[in-house]
Amino acid sequence: MPGRKSVLFVFTSASRVLNGDPTGWYLPEAAHPYYEVEPHHDIDFAATKGPNPPIDGNSVVQLHYDEYQLRFLEDPVVQKKLRECKYLKDCKASDYDAIFYVGGRGPAIDLATDLDNIKLCNEVRSFSLLAPSHRFADKIRAMVAQFWQSGKIVSAVCHGPCALVNVQNADGTSIYKGKKYTGFSNVEEELIGGVTGLPFLLETKFQMAGGIYVKAEKPWLSNVVRDGKLITGQNPASAQAIGKALAAALAE
Repeated sequence: MPGRKSVLFVFTSASRVLNGDPTGWYLPEAAHPYYEVEPHHDIDFAATKGPNPPIDGNSVVQLHYDEYQLRFLEDPVVQKKLRECKYLKDCKASDYDAIFYVGGRGPAIDLATDLDNIKLCNEVRSFSLLAPSHRFADKIRAMVAQFWQSGKIVSAVCHGPCALVNVQNADGTSIYKGKKYTGFSNVEEELIGGVTGLPFLLETKFQMAGGIYVKAEKPWLSNVVRDGKLITGQNPASAQAIGKALAAALAE
C-alpha cells in the first residue's frame, strides 16, 4: 500500500455571482470528498483570497444533513483549515500529489480566470498557460517534462471544472480536448435558476472544448467520469462518489 500523499482542496473565494445572488463553496461537495480522502492522505485548503472562503448558505439550509456534512461543520480540524486557508498564489504543485476543486457556483466567477489557479493547473499536469500576458509561460515550459511524467491527479466536482476551462495544452487546445469529463449540466443550471448569474454555462463551454461531455440520464443523479488522471463529478449527488474515485486514484 502506498503511504500518505498530499492533496490540495481548492475553494472559491467568490461570495456573489454576477447578478448579486450569494454563492460560495458547496458543503456536500467539500465534506464527502474530504472524509473519503482524509483518513489516508494529508489535505490542505487553498482559495484565491485565502482564509475563510465563503460557504454557499443554500448548501447548508436546503439539503438534508448527513453524517459527512454535519461532521464537516463541527470538525475543529476542518474549521481550523478554513480559518487558515492558504492563498492559492502561495501554493506549489511540487508539494502535492493531487488537486481537487470543490464545487459551488463561485469557481465560474473567480477560479476560471484566476492566473494563479491557471498557473497551478499548468504545473500539476504540465499544461501550458496561453493567456494574453504569458507571464508564466517560461516557467511552465521548464516544468513540462517533470510534471507530465509525474502524471498528477486533477479532480473537480459540479461547478469545480470551471476552474479548468481556461487551461490549455502546449498546442493551445483545451485540456478537455480528447478527454471524457462531466460537470454541472445546462438543464441543472436552468432548474436552479442560475443561468443569468454566471459568465458562462459549463456544459456549453465543454461543447467548445472538443472532448466528450458525459452526463447522467436524468438531472441530479450521481455521475463521476474518470479519464486517466482527470476525475470529474457532475453535481452535488456525485460528491461521495468522486471522493471515492479520488481516494482510489491516490491509492494506485
